[in-house]
Amino acid sequence: MTQKKQNGNVVAIIMMIALFGMIGFVTNLAAPAGTIWKSQYAGSNFLGMLGNLMNFAAYLVMGIPAGKLLTRIGYKKTALFAIVIGFAGIGIQFCSGIAAGNLGFAIYLSGAFIAGICVCMLNTVVNPMLNEIGGGGKKGGALLQAGGACNSLLGTLAPILVGALIGEITKDTAFSDVNLVLFIAMGIFAVVGIVLYLVNIPEPDVNKSVVDKSSKYSAWSFRHFVLGAIGIFIYVGVEVGIPGTMKFFLESNNILPAAAGTVAGTYWFLMLVGRLAGAGIARRVSSKILLTFTSSAAIILVLIAIFTPTSIHVSMPVFTGSAFAWQQVPVNALFLVLVGLCTSVMWGGIFNLAVEGLGKYVTTASGIFMMMVVGGGILPLIQNWIVDITGGNFMISYLLPLAGLAYLLLYALAGSKNVNRDIPVE
Repeated sequence: MTQKKQNGNVVAIIMMIALFGMIGFVTNLAAPAGTIWKSQYAGSNFLGMLGNLMNFAAYLVMGIPAGKLLTRIGYKKTALFAIVIGFAGIGIQFCSGIAAGNLGFAIYLSGAFIAGICVCMLNTVVNPMLNEIGGGGKKGGALLQAGGACNSLLGTLAPILVGALIGEITKDTAFSDVNLVLFIAMGIFAVVGIVLYLVNIPEPDVNKSVVDKSSKYSAWSFRHFVLGAIGIFIYVGVEVGIPGTMKFFLESNNILPAAAGTVAGTYWFLMLVGRLAGAGIARRVSSKILLTFTSSAAIILVLIAIFTPTSIHVSMPVFTGSAFAWQQVPVNALFLVLVGLCTSVMWGGIFNLAVEGLGKYVTTASGIFMMMVVGGGILPLIQNWIVDITGGNFMISYLLPLAGLAYLLLYALAGSKNVNRDIPVE
């Protein structure tokens, strides 16, 4: 490898990791911001999660088109296009704070959907590019974990900032109260967009692969990919549903949004810790072993959280809106927060296992993967619907992510095996 190519790869890695961070920040705005709209609609947890649904519904619409766009115009142009769309989406959400009532809510939902299109496109770019630059396998998985660490870092800040700006929820709380967070998001888009435009990004060879349209095979022909795509649908739903629902759970126990947002942010912070550790572990341990261990541990933690009485409390560090302090919270939240250590390395593990051996079908597979991320909107919505119909029983709702984790364990143990090695992939 020439020195010029090595330098180009370093720049590419830095930019892709930065884009990974943007994905986390923008995605994690939706659920905590839903607290404001929830308070204006009779405390409905279902409606409070609608913004999150719209954010992830964009993946269903844009997942496959994003993969095709990537093939046609390349990684850099696709990323720049996504950044422009993201800036517009956040700007529309800002406008929702100016409007009032149902109109403001409708504008917010449309802005969340447009922002979701952006993060879908960015995900389509960063995942295959980091995996390809790393050469696939353990090294590719390690770069994905490093990108995930940046994703968690900025994702940690979003619920904390939103909660601090909201303060105490009242009938006068408005979406405009979180304008500062929106300005930060637009600023991040602008800065990274300018830098990305100015630097040269090498296009991975995988982007130049052409799939014969007359072929009877496709990414869907691989069993382990199909099961992995379902796994991504479930995983993202679990990853988003656990902290998002937990924030509502804490607020229902008279904990202020700033403190509840900090606890939810701690989940994302532990994902950061897990991904930093996972970047090194992934070089030595296979994705199959890593996914098996983490899904098993997560199942145990969620089971403990479900069956532990909510009357038992534990002290956790929170941001009160003006300073950090220790606050008593239901111990269930602590066990759910610890799940973040487990989910931290699952994305890279599932992606790595699912695209192993796909060859020229990787780019198309990446688009399909992005489509399945819609699970991050659907499963949390169902989980909070369960909360509503059970009269506010949050712990029962965690049976849904528990079932999802069980599926991921089965995928790691058996479903991830490539049984279609006879399919030509060159």
